[in-house]
Parts: sequence; structure tokens; C-alpha cells
Amino acid sequence: MEIKVLTGNIAEIKVDAVLVSVFEGAERLEGDIAGIDRALDGAVAQLISQGEIKGKPNEVTIIHSLGKLPATRVAVLGLGKPAELARHKIGNGIAEACRMLRQKGVASIATVAHGVGAVGISLEGSAQAIAEGAWLGLYLFRRHLTKKEAEPGEIKEFSVLAAENSELPSLETGCRRGRVLAEATNLARDMVNEPANYMTPTAMAEQATKLAESYGLEIDVLERAEMEKLGMGGLLAVAQGSEQPPKFIVLRYRGGTGDFEVALLGKGLTFDSGGISIKPSEKMDEMKGDMAGGAAVMAALGAIAQLGAKINVMALVPATENLPSGRALKPGDVITALDGKTIEIISTDAEGRLILADALGYARKSGVSRIIDVATLTGSCRVALGDICTGAFANNQELADRVIAAGAEAGELIWQMPMFEQYQEQNKSDIADIKNCGSRYGGAITAAQFLAEFAGDTPWVHLDIAGTFLSEKERGLMVKGATGVPVRTLVNLVLALAES
Repeated sequence: MEIKVLTGNIAEIKVDAVLVSVFEGAERLEGDIAGIDRALDGAVAQLISQGEIKGKPNEVTIIHSLGKLPATRVAVLGLGKPAELARHKIGNGIAEACRMLRQKGVASIATVAHGVGAVGISLEGSAQAIAEGAWLGLYLFRRHLTKKEAEPGEIKEFSVLAAENSELPSLETGCRRGRVLAEATNLARDMVNEPANYMTPTAMAEQATKLAESYGLEIDVLERAEMEKLGMGGLLAVAQGSEQPPKFIVLRYRGGTGDFEVALLGKGLTFDSGGISIKPSEKMDEMKGDMAGGAAVMAALGAIAQLGAKINVMALVPATENLPSGRALKPGDVITALDGKTIEIISTDAEGRLILADALGYARKSGVSRIIDVATLTGSCRVALGDICTGAFANNQELADRVIAAGAEAGELIWQMPMFEQYQEQNKSDIADIKNCGSRYGGAITAAQFLAEFAGDTPWVHLDIAGTFLSEKERGLMVKGATGVPVRTLVNLVLALAES
């Protein structure tokens, strides 16, 4: 699908459907929807008066023009109350409308900027939301389906109309940024949705190489021998049960001067069986997505490069499988992480924190100013927050506030969890510096406390996306399957840091 920006009147354009919007509680129609209503002999106003169109968020009503307009259909999108509107809510509505229109066989859509002037919504911001909504809402993963008769229709053209030429630059800038963010999110979705026999650690490294070639990134992929020289005992221990060779992926983007200011770390478990501490079989298939954090930071760095952020950023992804075998890591083993700390293994299913310990040590040795790690780390976080909020854990409140604000801007909700020192007690070991898990209670917090030991004094935020990396149903910008959370949060964060 191509999104085009044109100058024109939405009541005069010939497409399969035009998309206009109305606020909840609107007493009269104004602007573009008023022109559409006049052409339809007051049909929109009548449906509002009858209560069929309420203007509630994500409400979509389709009206057939019956030859009164060049467009075959009119889709009326509810934006909710003006005072409650936000950019991501526009995107949610666009996504819902696009999916409905695709089901109706629509191939071409034209729309205008929505919500401009309400609660600080700019022309550029509205255009970005429209592009994100269309690209994210229409996402499908059908790579391994062979029955083509089941293919849904395709929206091939999507036009955003400017009232006059002076609006074109703002609309074009917003649409481009929205496309870049959405494509990056969809890349992460593709990687997470890919079966583990396709998305291996080697395949992740190959995808990172493609990103580097496409967007001018520097790349290093450390192999097992290099990991041994560095002392990456956590990653090597988890990898020893798998036939797949582990990879430690390092991507660097240089948009600024001086040192690297931000490191984005992503857990890259391309399949997690739990190892010797094997998981129950129910929903183990979802563990092909245990590399969602790694996919997110890789995709985010590609978007950051495309948008030309004036800042130096690196992405680090320790990638491996966690499988049981005669060589696999065992409960009771003691290993040594990159920074020299010894770790007693209590559960081999608490493996994500082991590979991230080495990534944190690598980031600190690189001298970065801030670290954000992203991981499908604990079922405990999913129990605590469900599939709505990502859990945030931090040793620096200012950075935590920035991350949460970046998520709010993207519509990716983040809730900060406590990091009281009393939780550290559960990670104390009698035979090593630290053990890799405590009791079942407060598991998301004790896992974060484990990571904090390796983050040290560097400002750090840990994002646990165990509940938010997958969606069981369509909901606004989210589709069933991989969500791509928190790609847009990370991009927003880095852009904000670059601007400040």
C-alpha cells in the first residue's frame, strides 16, 4: 500500500471510500464532513440525530453514496470527546476503519487530517497518526499460508488530502514519520511471528545485517569464540543446550558526535523451552516470540537511522535458544558473567536475565550514558499487568519518566513497578554472588533486581513486555499476534533525547 499526499476536496475525489470523522456530542457538522453531508442530502446529520452515529472512539459507520458522490462509500469515524483526543487515538480509529473497509472489498481510500486543533493535535501529528493507523492496522502475517483463496482484499491506494498547497509539507512530513515508525513496528512483528525454525539466532543476525546495509549502520556479530574471550558466561551457558550457534549482535548508529549516549538491549531467545527446568507444553509455541525484545531494539534502531536523529545509539541483542540436552545448563550450576559476577542457577527457565547480564556488562564497558533493556522476561509481569501495560523498572527516575512519556505518546502504556531494596533478599545465594531467581512472589521485581546488579550506576530502565508482546485479538493499532511493542516508544524516546 502506498500513502500519497494530495491537494483536493474530499467530496470530489473518485475512490472506493472516503473517510471523515465526527466528535462525540457534536451539535453541528463542520468542515469536510459538512460538505459530505450536504452531498448526501443530510444523511450523516440524520444518522447522528437518530443515534446511529454517536461519534464514540473507534466507531465506524459506512454509508453508500448511491451516486451522490464520486466515492462509492463514506466511512464516518468517531473520534470521541475533543478534550480526550490524542494522536494515538486517531491512529486507533484509522486502523479500525481500514480493516472494516478492507473487509468490504475497498481498494482505494481518501481521507483528510483528523482532529487538528483539538488538544494540541497538529497537522503533522494527525498525518503521522493516519499513516501509523493504516500501516499497523492492516498488517497481516501470511507468509506460510498456501491457500490463496483465503486471502483478504488489499487496500492499494491511500490518499491524504490537503485543503491547500501550504499544508502539503506538514502532511508529507507526518506521513513519512508515521510510515517509518509503522514499518519498523511491522518488521518487529514479522520477526516475532516467524516460526523458530526460520527465525534462528543466525537468522536474527542476518536480519541485523540487512538493516545495517539498508540504513548505514555499523554491525558486529560476535561468535562463540569471541564470546568466550570476553567472558560472556551467561549467554554461553544458556546456549550450550542448543545445536544453533549463539550470536551477540551489535548495531551502532552514529547520528551525533562523541560517545554513545543510549544503548538499547533486547532479549533474543529465538525459542525458550525452559531448558532442563522445562515449561508446560500449553502455549509453549508462543515461546518462538521470546526474542521480541531483540526484534524491537533492532527495528527501532533502523527507524532512528531513517529519521536522522542527532544522537549516537547502539542496539545489543544476545541471541540463542534455550533447550534441554545432555550439555544443557543445569539447576545448581554456577556460571560467571562478563563483569565477573558469579551466578548460581536455580532455574534454567530464568535464562533471559542471564543473557541480558552479559549485554548489560557489554553496554557498560562501551561507556554508554543510558541503558534501556527490553525483554519478555517474566510471566509474573503478565500476571500483574495483563496484556495492557508493559512493566517498567528503573534505577533512575528521570529516565523512567522519559520512557513512560515516550510510551504515552505512542499509545503503548507503561506502568512503573517498585524496586525496593527489600526485594534483593530473594536473590541472595549461599555459594555465589547472586542466584538467578527467587520465590514465585514478586517475580517480575526480583528479576529486575537481578538485572540491576549488572546495570550498576548507569541510568537504566528495564521494560518487561511479557504481557504486551502478543495480542489475542484486534484492538485499534494492535492486530492478532505479535504487537511490535515497544518499537515506537523506543524511537520516541531517542528522538526526544536527541532534541534535548
